[in-house]
Amino acid sequence: MGDLYVWLISFFFLIALLVVIVFQLMCLADLEFDYINPYDSSSRINKVILPEYITEGVLCLFFLLTGHWCMSLLCLPYLYYNVRLYTRRKHLVDVTEIFNLLHWEKKQRLFKLFYLIVLLFLSIFWMILTALEDHDFD
Repeated sequence: MGDLYVWLISFFFLIALLVVIVFQLMCLADLEFDYINPYDSSSRINKVILPEYITEGVLCLFFLLTGHWCMSLLCLPYLYYNVRLYTRRKHLVDVTEIFNLLHWEKKQRLFKLFYLIVLLFLSIFWMILTALEDHDFD
């Protein structure tokens, strides 16, 4: 039963990450269609970047501590990319360059979104499999 709670917690972590990425994509889309100015868009995105990085790090550490090595290894490339951006100080969106990098920023977030969706489906699969195994033992 404990494994089921682990998968449920990881499910909520992944949903939180998906919400943050979709929020960033919505801000970039609003900027592209000129519904919002560049300063507001970049400040909204920059407010959620650090929580996104921290949540991904906690999720990877959570998988590692609970003994789910495969999922932890699947989280490592995303975590490495975030750490690399942070250490190079390229993690924040620049107000003056946001229009020049808009296409790249959207591509980056879409790649993160698809990556997280794959992790979410794997997490749901393992959660269902664990629930069925627990049900068979009762």
